[in-house]
Parts: sequence; C-alpha cells; structure tokens
Amino acid sequence: MFTIEHEFDATVITLVDEGDDPRDYLQEDITIQSFEECVVIEQLDDQTDIVQHITFSHAQLRELAAALDLPEGVYRLRQVAKK
Repeated sequence: MFTIEHEFDATVITLVDEGDDPRDYLQEDITIQSFEECVVIEQLDDQTDIVQHITFSHAQLRELAAALDLPEGVYRLRQVAKK
C-alpha cells in the first residue's frame, strides 16, 4: 500500500510494507519527499530508533529507476531531444 500527498514544497509518497504472509517480518514505512532540487528517502531504523535519510538528485533517481530493469553492466542515460 502507498499514499501520495501534495504539500506546499514537495510531493510526499509513503510506502507501507504489508507483507504477503502474516509470518513475514515487516519493514518500517518508507517516506519519499520529492522537492524541486532533490528527492529525500527516509526510513526509521527500528534498532536505533533514528530516521535514516538518503538524498538523491533527480538525475540519480532516473538512473536508479532505469537500473532496476537492466542486466549487469555500465550505463549512461542520454537525453532525448524534444521536438
């Protein structure tokens, strides 16, 4: 399950780990905040009770999305000219 909220300066997506099996170990919710200049991913570390933050540029996030569907290798994304 996930939620999407549009705030003043960001779009906030929250991913909730529901698990497929009641015996599954569920992970803490992940919050993704998309700002004009970057994307921040946060998740509570349940062992330390500290929220961990990772900040991506939008280019890094596009590369991550592309990498999820590619085989092993080295890649560079190219911009496609707009007509």
